[in-house]
Amino acid sequence: MTTEASNYALRRACIKTLGGLVAAYCGFACLAAAAQMKQWVVPLGGNAYLTSSAAGTPDRVANSGITHWQNEKSIFSIFFRTDRHAALNLSLRLRVPEGESVIRATSAGSVFEKKVTGGDMGNIPLGTVPAKAAGYVRVDLQGLRRTGPVFAEAGDLLVESAVADLELDHVKDPAANRFYWGRRGPSVHLSYTVPAGKVLEYFYNEVTVPKGQDPIGSYFMANGFGEGYFGMQVNGPDERRILFSVWSPFRTNNPKSIPEDQRIQVLAKGRDVRIGEFGNEGSGGQSFYIYPWKAGTTYRFLNRARPDGRGSTIHTAWFFAPEVGKWHLIASFRRPKTGKHLSGLHSFLENFADWNGYQGRMAYYGNQWVRDTEANWHELTKARFTGDDIAQRQYRLDYAGGAKGNAFFMRNGGFFSESVKLGSSFERESSPSKRPLIDLDSLEAAK
Repeated sequence: MTTEASNYALRRACIKTLGGLVAAYCGFACLAAAAQMKQWVVPLGGNAYLTSSAAGTPDRVANSGITHWQNEKSIFSIFFRTDRHAALNLSLRLRVPEGESVIRATSAGSVFEKKVTGGDMGNIPLGTVPAKAAGYVRVDLQGLRRTGPVFAEAGDLLVESAVADLELDHVKDPAANRFYWGRRGPSVHLSYTVPAGKVLEYFYNEVTVPKGQDPIGSYFMANGFGEGYFGMQVNGPDERRILFSVWSPFRTNNPKSIPEDQRIQVLAKGRDVRIGEFGNEGSGGQSFYIYPWKAGTTYRFLNRARPDGRGSTIHTAWFFAPEVGKWHLIASFRRPKTGKHLSGLHSFLENFADWNGYQGRMAYYGNQWVRDTEANWHELTKARFTGDDIAQRQYRLDYAGGAKGNAFFMRNGGFFSESVKLGSSFERESSPSKRPLIDLDSLEAAK
């Protein structure tokens, strides 16, 4: 509904209720209230998902919004967050290229059915719904009937409220490809506090993903360091990987453009491990091991950084699955023009499938240890919680972190309402009895 139409409706309601001068006064009061209505435009390209549909449907969400909307079983879900209780007036900006359609919108227990037509983009008033408290509001759209080839092409959800100082959080703009990153959801990190004055050679970590917290697209990165990362992924309904990557010192998003003397060199790889290259986020060498890791089980990660004395660093990673009962070599890479030990130790949690950023994921990161060049182990019990650009801009606030027992945890996606302040510091319980007991010489000798 346009602002003019809203003003007119409010004035008519007042005049119908009262008479004479009182009615005229009320008309002006209603106009004043309408003038205070604040409106937000929630672009569907960054805030909507196809959350339910039939197999093989062409229906999808693109940066422009909902397109190819043909299937009556498709449900598109739109998410935004309010910072308090409020009544919200909702409208949908769409067009019906041909024919006539009937569309259902559902939110907070309210159901609205609208008959829509017209080839030009227009605003279709849906109705008023309550945001009962601070947190996310979900609006579901479903096509019921159509006479044309598609139900509609929808671009934006319009939200209005008269609540003073109400704040709405959502993915606001497509600059820097933020619709894509916003659909993926916020990535979060734990940066570990390491012992001062020690030269660190090994980093040990344990990761446990609770059951039901492992949707496709999840990357539970355990051992991050200044030149790479190592963790486990959910790549498909029947494929999971242990991934170890090291960046080239040559900065580029195209691995083919890396000069020969700055390429990551493969020194060794474990059985059934595949080696390749990666790009689009810097470039370098990549290795992965297809392994059916399971939610609810704790897995161990160990990596080493050792200068070779000729200006390069040897990076090696091992993975321990309790189902197998022994350490498995992932890969050993030589990174030229480096010559340094471990630094910047961290873990992160991300979703790399932009189509399912509405699903949540969580992991516990526990029992972190480092071993210095004098063969001493040190426990890491402190960490700082940070987020990516989408989290920092508060385009998405469905992220959390903390400490529980002898583990840290991170959570993101799923549009849960509670949130943890970025920059928070956590301290987990110490567990000196769980110091890693690993025959490191045997691991190196077996490469």
